[in-house]
Amino acid sequence: MKTLAQLEKISDETKKMVELRLGSTKEADKKYHIMICQGTGCLSSQSIEIEKTFKKELEKHNLQEDTMLVKTGCFGICEAGPVIIIYPEGIFYSHITTEQVSDIVEKHLVNGNPIEDMLLHGSVVDGEIIPFNQVSFYKKQKRLALRLCGLINPENIMEYIAFDGYKALAKAVLTMKPEEVIKEMIDSGLRGRGGGGFSTGVKWSFTAKTEDNQKYIVCNGDEGDPGAFMDRSILEGDPNSVIEAMAIAGFATGANHGYVYVRAEYPTAVNRLSKAIEQARDLGLLGKSIFGTNFDFDIEIRLGAGAFVCGEETALLNSIEGFRGMPNPRPPYPAVKGLWGKPTVINNVETFANVPQIILNGSSWFKSIGTDTSKGTKVFALGGKVKNTGLIEVPMGTTLREVIFEVGGGIPGDKKFKAVQTGGPSGGCLTEKELDVPVDFDSLTKLGAMMGSGGMIVMDESNCMVDIAKFFLDFTVEESCGKCAPCRIGTKRMLEILEKISDGKGTLEDLEKLEEIAHNVKISSLCGLGQTAPNPILSTLEHFRDEYIAHIVDKRCPSGTCKNLLSYYILDNCVGCTLCAKNCPVNAISGERKELHHIDTSICIKCNVCLEKCPFKAIEVR
Repeated sequence: MKTLAQLEKISDETKKMVELRLGSTKEADKKYHIMICQGTGCLSSQSIEIEKTFKKELEKHNLQEDTMLVKTGCFGICEAGPVIIIYPEGIFYSHITTEQVSDIVEKHLVNGNPIEDMLLHGSVVDGEIIPFNQVSFYKKQKRLALRLCGLINPENIMEYIAFDGYKALAKAVLTMKPEEVIKEMIDSGLRGRGGGGFSTGVKWSFTAKTEDNQKYIVCNGDEGDPGAFMDRSILEGDPNSVIEAMAIAGFATGANHGYVYVRAEYPTAVNRLSKAIEQARDLGLLGKSIFGTNFDFDIEIRLGAGAFVCGEETALLNSIEGFRGMPNPRPPYPAVKGLWGKPTVINNVETFANVPQIILNGSSWFKSIGTDTSKGTKVFALGGKVKNTGLIEVPMGTTLREVIFEVGGGIPGDKKFKAVQTGGPSGGCLTEKELDVPVDFDSLTKLGAMMGSGGMIVMDESNCMVDIAKFFLDFTVEESCGKCAPCRIGTKRMLEILEKISDGKGTLEDLEKLEEIAHNVKISSLCGLGQTAPNPILSTLEHFRDEYIAHIVDKRCPSGTCKNLLSYYILDNCVGCTLCAKNCPVNAISGERKELHHIDTSICIKCNVCLEKCPFKAIEVR
């Protein structure tokens, strides 16, 4: 494809194919569209088998001509998987099994009666079935970066084009000057979604102003936070949005080549991204003379080995060049001297996913969403002790309370909320008193937390905050590249102190030493990994110091998590059934049948088996 007219022709033709999903049925080619989630979560839960079963059932009822089966990316609400959505009604079925497919086809598609007991929770209000986008999980979301995830087949570029795909690139290349594109990006207020929050447009301007015969655009898809899968889901569900954005960035800055750096552990994302790049090349949307102009741009994929430190810009560039992924001192910054010493724009996947819509709809549209200093939306991987775990996207300024208790559905088992960790291992914990804080870059930073790339872990009363700090620090110790001493040595010393405290061997002097090391590591580490590694420790010390003191002074873990501070005891209501003794793996329980038993705490390995096996609740942990 070389002209805008050809793009518009394809768009008009393919819109008929997706008309049901666009909200109109006037020219739809099919009566029903069945959207089957095939993001990584649902792929691990038989969604491919569900798709095959649907094909068989549709043929059985002669519905294959009236129904379109569409495999999509992630719908977001991962705890409900496998999931499907049926248009035009927008009916959302959750926890689907292959055995249920025949009922869905026969009762819903043939007879027009949706099956209520298979619907996503909250889909029935006052006896009426509501569309999925009105369910509480989706109601407060605003999907920009995730706009097409779950709505299109990511392996069919025509569907992306039908939803105005590549129109932004056409607008930029054919009707705008490079400096106008950059101005639009600056005016939009889009800040980097990878954690730093730096102005995207300003970063592009640095590269644009640097004169060189070769410049690069790099997409950072190396998300490594525990439990984070924002970038993966976008690459799996809407890879063309990233490709289009990178081409726009190339036009704006004078770059003609791009790299997507994505971890090899994301095979589905890599596969779909590869297909999208090939399809874009076939249509002339990548390569030489895009839209018949003198603008050339192409993209390659580089696979990372899963090193968390390669999320840092300079470490990522080293890895692309074939060196060990270790950070370099800055300045010079990559925007001026980056890949192979050439000016390089680096943005993460989510940042790029916003670009086409900003160019197509204008900066005023984008900056009307969010807060004064944080424009647009933010994607979060919501996990931990919350009912609706999964991927969400909310306007900047949405409060933590709204995210956790409305979108997230609250805490399971009627337990009490305790804390939320934002920003993954680089972030900090916030408590109940911060629940009404707006989620944006500056508000979270003021509280000692951070937006980060978008990990959000919810904790309840059963979580031990010493153990949480230890978990995140153990991760950063493992992922430290070892280049600078503060991070290499300091994180290990902090972890040793935390292990000592959780084992009941810590002292109050250890607590002082822990804080001192944390502050030193924070100010003297080379890169962001080391500089933010102490955040979980410092924030839990600030908000939950009493738990640290309980571990040190009382030799007690208030939440009952730290095993070395727990002891198991048999109570007087023991009837001597011997179940506990029979199942104890180390023979720590003794006693005759029908007599009170005893646990030898010096042998007990605290595996919890006796507590689970006792039918009389005669075992206590304290």
